[in-house]
Amino acid sequence: MTGSVMPARNNEGFLENANDWTPETATVIAADDGIELNEKHWEIIEFLRIFYKEHDMSPPSNRLFVKSVKEALGEERGNSIYLMQLFPGTPAKTACRIAGLPRPTNCL
Repeated sequence: MTGSVMPARNNEGFLENANDWTPETATVIAADDGIELNEKHWEIIEFLRIFYKEHDMSPPSNRLFVKSVKEALGEERGNSIYLMQLFPGTPAKTACRIAGLPRPTNCL
């Protein structure tokens, strides 16, 4: 990060304070996961940040994450395979970490 300090993160890479998030921070966190963000990633990150503002929580599970994306962005984006390709591993957990949100409660 050019000229700025990376905000504090916990042992799983989640920000200690969600208010410290910036798009630049997201890029660094994604790079730590081997992900180069593109417009498809940013669409999901923006969705998650809006979800968090509205519900004061991250989607609590992958299933609810997929369902919420489907309701907001349509069937093409709201499916596990699409989200897993963007955010490998556990998509809800990986996407929330990059979006600067707290760890989803039911994610392994």
